[in-house]
Amino acid sequence: MLLTIDVGNTNMVFGLFSGEKRLGSFRLRTASDVTSDEIGILACEYFNRFGFEPGDVEAVIVASVVPQIMYTLTSAAIKYFGREPIVVDSDVDSGLRYSSKLGEVKERLGSDRSVTAVAALEKYGAPLIVMDFGTATTVDALDADGSYLGGTIGTGLRVSMDALIQGTAMLPRVELQMPDHVIGTSTLEQLQAGVVAGYVGNMEYLITRMKAEMGCPNVRVVATGGMSRLIYENTDMIDIIDSGLTLDGLRLIYERLKSK
Repeated sequence: MLLTIDVGNTNMVFGLFSGEKRLGSFRLRTASDVTSDEIGILACEYFNRFGFEPGDVEAVIVASVVPQIMYTLTSAAIKYFGREPIVVDSDVDSGLRYSSKLGEVKERLGSDRSVTAVAALEKYGAPLIVMDFGTATTVDALDADGSYLGGTIGTGLRVSMDALIQGTAMLPRVELQMPDHVIGTSTLEQLQAGVVAGYVGNMEYLITRMKAEMGCPNVRVVATGGMSRLIYENTDMIDIIDSGLTLDGLRLIYERLKSK
């Protein structure tokens, strides 16, 4: 059994695989002060609840954008699963290729984005636009050869709402959902229209602009991440929603490493 871990700024997502089959997944909060025992015990509780044995884990592979938690997470994996994690970009390369068609890519992608791109290419082919709706929103362009062209980084939907509420004295926190109309007649409706509908419009603009720059108007758009369903359900410009892309990418990278 393979344990995959996607360490994001807000959550750590754990995925369990038997071969290509995902057996289940669970989330733990990403916190800089969490201990290895807290991570290990909570993970083992999930295993026990669903009838899995920690000793059945043959390998652990991790993609992380939070370096501060890696020592603790590594300690938890060794202590509770008896496996030292394989860390993408430290122990193994994702295998994502980079294109210079639109200019030389000046920096390599973070491990989470490269792993997600690898999975999207494997599952859906190229060319692609891959959108990840998490704490940050990233949009990545992959050409017909499956190489990374470039992308964008923006504020996540929830972060946008939190920043607005924290920066104002009288605006209330509201549920993140698309309003029936954008001419709001209450503070709640106006907030949802401005934040949620405005965010969807922003994503549609980025998709349109990116397709034009790629010279590929029919390129498919794949969405993943915690807020992806809300966006997907309120636009016709996203073709596929796949919440497990990063975990699938970690599995693919491990399988390629193992085959070597």
